[in-house]
Amino acid sequence: MPTPTPSPIDPPITHADIRRFAEDRVNLDAETAKERRQKVGALREQLERYMKDHPTCGIAKSYLSGSLAKGTALKTCSDVDVALYITYDGEKKVDAKLLNWIADRLRKAYPQMSADQIKPKTYSVGIEYKTAGIEIDVVPVFYDNDPKDRGLLVSQDDGSTLMTSIPMHLEFIRKRKGAQETHFAQVVRLLKWWAAEQKAKDASFRFKSFMVELICAHLADNGQSFADYRKGMEAFFNYIVSTGLKKRIAFKDYYQPSELPTNPTGIVEIFDPVNAKNNVASQYTEHNRKLIVEAAKDALDALNEAHTAATKGHAVEMWRVVLGSSFRG
Repeated sequence: MPTPTPSPIDPPITHADIRRFAEDRVNLDAETAKERRQKVGALREQLERYMKDHPTCGIAKSYLSGSLAKGTALKTCSDVDVALYITYDGEKKVDAKLLNWIADRLRKAYPQMSADQIKPKTYSVGIEYKTAGIEIDVVPVFYDNDPKDRGLLVSQDDGSTLMTSIPMHLEFIRKRKGAQETHFAQVVRLLKWWAAEQKAKDASFRFKSFMVELICAHLADNGQSFADYRKGMEAFFNYIVSTGLKKRIAFKDYYQPSELPTNPTGIVEIFDPVNAKNNVASQYTEHNRKLIVEAAKDALDALNEAHTAATKGHAVEMWRVVLGSSFRG
């Protein structure tokens, strides 16, 4: 007799299968995350002591930032970001002079490290922890004593500066995580993993992690539950396909819609929740947009087919379209 086709309420790949894959392959494990946070904590304590002993050193404060701070880090990521708030007398641009200025202060603050462990990079200063196999990227933020810690963050894409606030960004993500504990961050990580898989297949594919987070936040704010990971991912892909990424995304946490630009600011418009003037997708071309929409359509089609697949083997094959060849089901 032929094998009966499973009903949609009994799919070959379950929520538990997706959660297990995420825990095994996608998520940065808790012990590693703790170790990295401790490294950053030790660095920040050294900087605090150095700032106290040298009040005119030009360093104001520091924050753990990026995916580790947000709780959305992937297992495959070995970089850790620290935002270094500086009061710098020179021109507010990133050049060799500024990066050497930062590196010199980091070496003085952390004398137990050898000088070659602290090196200027293109737009930041790297601190290499050889035994731990990680590197902390110290990213400058030009700071002028703003009470909400707004400052000019240096872009790691092109060295340009843009007004933002690290603690306000973290608060923004914490609010969404708090509304859907565990699930919001997990779906974000799965979708960041999907985006990384697309980049591995096509070097011209671009999709910033921050944009993934903001689309998920937009969906969550409009009532999307992420408790079912497949449905949460489908909602993300469906949004991209249905809008073509031609619909403006913005948030009301820290500014009013009236503060947004009246005219379009790019092919894709996804605005920084802290800065109404910053379209984080402003450099994305029509080609970039189309690649994202096409990849989202492929993923959505694959998830729909996986959900009603007649065999688990077929379902796994479809999930691999989304999560890559390491998915086993």
